[in-house]
Amino acid sequence: MLQVFRVLTSFGGFECLESTAFNGIATNLVVYLRNVLHGSNASNAANAATWSGTSYFIPLVGALIADTYWGNYKTILISLTIYLVGMITITVSAFAPSLKPPPCEGSSCQPATRAQNLMFFSGLYLIAFGSGGVRSALLPFGADQFSDENPVEREKKRAFFSWFYVTITFGLLTSGTLIVYIQENVDWALGFGIATLCIALAFGGYLLGTPIYRLRMPSGSPLKSVFQVLVASCRKMSLEVPTDCTLLHEVNDKNSDNLGQERLMHTEEFRFLDKAAIILYSDLKDNDPQSSWKLCTITQVEELKILLRLLPIWVTGILYCTAYSQMNTTFIQQGSAMNTKIGSISIPPASLCSFEVICIMAWVLFYNKIIVPITRSYIGNGRGLSQLQRMGIGRFLMILAMATAAFVEARRLERGKAGEYISIAWQLPLYFIIAGSEVFSLITQLEFFYGQAPDTMKSMCTAIALLTISFGNYLSSLIVTLVDLATTRGGSPGWISEDLNSGHLDYYFLALTGLSALNFAAYLSFARNYTLKKTF
Repeated sequence: MLQVFRVLTSFGGFECLESTAFNGIATNLVVYLRNVLHGSNASNAANAATWSGTSYFIPLVGALIADTYWGNYKTILISLTIYLVGMITITVSAFAPSLKPPPCEGSSCQPATRAQNLMFFSGLYLIAFGSGGVRSALLPFGADQFSDENPVEREKKRAFFSWFYVTITFGLLTSGTLIVYIQENVDWALGFGIATLCIALAFGGYLLGTPIYRLRMPSGSPLKSVFQVLVASCRKMSLEVPTDCTLLHEVNDKNSDNLGQERLMHTEEFRFLDKAAIILYSDLKDNDPQSSWKLCTITQVEELKILLRLLPIWVTGILYCTAYSQMNTTFIQQGSAMNTKIGSISIPPASLCSFEVICIMAWVLFYNKIIVPITRSYIGNGRGLSQLQRMGIGRFLMILAMATAAFVEARRLERGKAGEYISIAWQLPLYFIIAGSEVFSLITQLEFFYGQAPDTMKSMCTAIALLTISFGNYLSSLIVTLVDLATTRGGSPGWISEDLNSGHLDYYFLALTGLSALNFAAYLSFARNYTLKKTF
């Protein structure tokens, strides 16, 4: 029990500090790029989205490296070193006057030099690589500390996942209030310095906890099995798949247990891949397969089929995250063009992300205490809404969120023409809807991909789920760039103008509303036809 308590506090404290540090950079990044480095609104939104995308792409690379070569412990250790160097670089860049442009004089702002941009963005992308490596290995490494054979530890393992998410949200809340306030009202370097201190403390705590960790050696890349199925099926492309699936190759239960691998039931989809399990005399030696590159098991084939079935759901996740990523870019730009005082209190636009975190907790409570009991009794399955249904609700709420953003922006422009600034409180309903969408869609997506993944691909499929955030940010950056090019022709200020009162950010949000609606329709089609994983 003491071991369990140490693990929960060690990993919980680590993730709280890491989340505070990462979001201390990410939450207010677009504001720093505008106010300190004097970048344009369009380029700032694109740069922030690209960086955020990179930080969520790296976990896939980190997961493959951890599974194949380094293991989770070493991956986290090396990633933390890179992370800390990046944080120090950012802090020095914000502290040294020679590494940033001088403050604006009136409406005249000198842009950052190439060397100044190089210094800042070098640190920024070191953080992306370091945080991505940590993100890829920390959750599975924490889960490795609990034994499934021990009933007490197995129950605590479930609590670990809940505790892990709570610490992430607490870090978001801390960075969105304390660090953002210090950055905008005291000093940017001090705000970055506090975030750097958080990573340094997390690094030290991780090293101190080394004696209590249970280490698992890397088991090899799951991608190897995928390629083996593709190669074996291509080798036998001229063969016919037998109608009786029992004639296909599968290891017996004893061998399967020794491999620590669940056996998957044969499905009729993607029958071409079944050719990899067709048994030929030349494939065997003493009744055993000579090479997995020539003969694969049904389970190996079904693992690849699972990945292919997940692909359409995954694509809709990318489009969903394109809209979701606006919370760290255009929503903040919109808030910066509003009256940021609520009563006598000045609210930094980026701090509304903390309000979104509070809303997430409220949505979780509402879902568990009200929606789950109602749906359980109505549906009668004892579980309530399925994961696919919950993700559908989240994608529908994203349509409402983008439409709300467009309405608020149209209202702001209307008042702006009269020389008035509407209150930033107009954004609160927007963040409330986004929070509900995240609870139903984004969080459930991680749970869905982890649950559908074969035992040998749990880490990789979790990283693939996170990859939707990465590609969503990349797509957002591309859309912003294309919209800016298309709408600034002929001397027009464009939709995402330097002076938002001269632009039409509402049109941009309406375009995302339409994209989200199309994505929702596509998702409904894919979800109806999705075949859940079946095991023996």
